[in-house]
Amino acid sequence: MTENEMRHYGGQALIEGVLMRGKNHVVAAVREPNGNIHVEDEELQGIYKSRISEIPFFRGLTVLWDSLALGMKYLTLSANLQTEGEEEKIEGASLYLTVFFSIGLAIGIFFVIPSLLVELIKRFSDFSFIVNNLIEGIIRLLMLVFYIWGIGRSKEIARVFAYHGAEHKTINTFEQGNEITLENIREFPLAHPRCGTSFLLTLVVISILVFSLLGELNLLERIISRILFVPVLAMFSYEIIRWMGDHLENPLVRILTKPNLLLQRLTTREPTDDMLEVSITSFKRLLKLEG
Repeated sequence: MTENEMRHYGGQALIEGVLMRGKNHVVAAVREPNGNIHVEDEELQGIYKSRISEIPFFRGLTVLWDSLALGMKYLTLSANLQTEGEEEKIEGASLYLTVFFSIGLAIGIFFVIPSLLVELIKRFSDFSFIVNNLIEGIIRLLMLVFYIWGIGRSKEIARVFAYHGAEHKTINTFEQGNEITLENIREFPLAHPRCGTSFLLTLVVISILVFSLLGELNLLERIISRILFVPVLAMFSYEIIRWMGDHLENPLVRILTKPNLLLQRLTTREPTDDMLEVSITSFKRLLKLEG
């Protein structure tokens, strides 16, 4: 299998589970309260089979869609599998309200609040618009780091981060050409250069550079521009992460990836063997479907 084919494999942590995604299929394995591993899979369609998923820069939109739609779908599935009664499940109108609330909360935390803080700073300073935009970007970066650190202190989220570590260990084992066994996976690192955490950090850093060049904007223009630029930033961020993942043998690239790998210390935990078992189940099913 070529490096290009290996790059099609990735995943994300779920609630008591792991989602694995290939070029043509996606598989979710979730540990149920009774101890059994529930497995669901589907063939990827739509945007995943369109030309846009192969075109440089535009293929970054597929990654963004992964996080917002496919990821939320299976995250909800994993949450529902942990409930005992039908009345506790998230579906229908409550599901859509949860999705919109989550997106709105993210926009509020990472776009509206930094913009409001900069507007406040402008009242008490005479910095240039470039400096103000840089300050806004630094605030956004610090908020991202402290947000991840804060939610990671929750026991429930810490378990999700441990499943994130299990997903990384499984992918690392595969990409090094080793057999996917519990004994092999234990020895591999938690960090992975193509992680979604790296994608987020890269996106925020690029946003600092891009937004600093947009000129003087009022509060409404500032917020709207930040939201509208998210897809564009996602496209560039994906290409950067992809390029760095292909050139890790380069000393300069290894230095550039250090911040991404360091941030993953906040979003991963060392998984237990039963967590690794879930990850193995998901990935082996995916390999079988991918042929």
